[in-house]
Amino acid sequence: MQQTPPGTRVLVVDDDPTVAEVVTGYLERDGHVVDRAADGPSALARADARRPDLVLLDLMLPGMDGLTVCRGLRERGPIPVIMLTARGDEDDRILGLEVGADDYVTKPFSPRELTLRVRSVLRRGRSPGREGEAGAPGGTIACPGIELDPAARRVVRHGREVPLTVREFDLLAFLMRHPGQAFGREELTRRVWGWEFGDLSTVTVHVRRLRRKVETDPGAPALITTVWGVGYRFDPPPAPDTPPARGNRP
Repeated sequence: MQQTPPGTRVLVVDDDPTVAEVVTGYLERDGHVVDRAADGPSALARADARRPDLVLLDLMLPGMDGLTVCRGLRERGPIPVIMLTARGDEDDRILGLEVGADDYVTKPFSPRELTLRVRSVLRRGRSPGREGEAGAPGGTIACPGIELDPAARRVVRHGREVPLTVREFDLLAFLMRHPGQAFGREELTRRVWGWEFGDLSTVTVHVRRLRRKVETDPGAPALITTVWGVGYRFDPPPAPDTPPARGNRP
């Protein structure tokens, strides 16, 4: 099993001192350096003072809730965020993904689940990935109007860089590596997220977020299209028409 890169810093944000202590213990035993905050303003201040590699963020916080904190973190740059949510709060989990969380862990959680989710998000954020997977090395992927650089984890659309979360990038990279091929949500969950099982709405939300960022008209997507009864497919834009040569006018 791949180990945690040395020195990774995780900010744990939870107002329950017992939960925060238990989570800190799990993460420190897995090799992370852990910082803690009990509320939203403290979390944002700590992120400003020393940028974490990942934030583990409780959804239910006093005063400034986790969704607001997540938005604030997103304004500071591409900091990976994993939400801690209560089991059964599906609407809240979806809202968390909508505002930019990369993943979530439901309470009560096992130490193994927590550490694996943290490792997964950190690994994908730090490395290009394995050959054949989302973000795998092998050079820039380009088609008319959009260019994806796996090594730099950078996407440019019509000359402008598109800010993507870790999971958004992984999903787009995977789809662009398999143009014209339809994938179901179960397969995307397995091959992009690395989950053998999970909430399929996570895929739906990430597709919706990606469309807002890369589609000319998210309401009528032309790049990431829905294949009814199957899932989603990346359709490269057609190349611009080549003007006819001189003397060959119809």
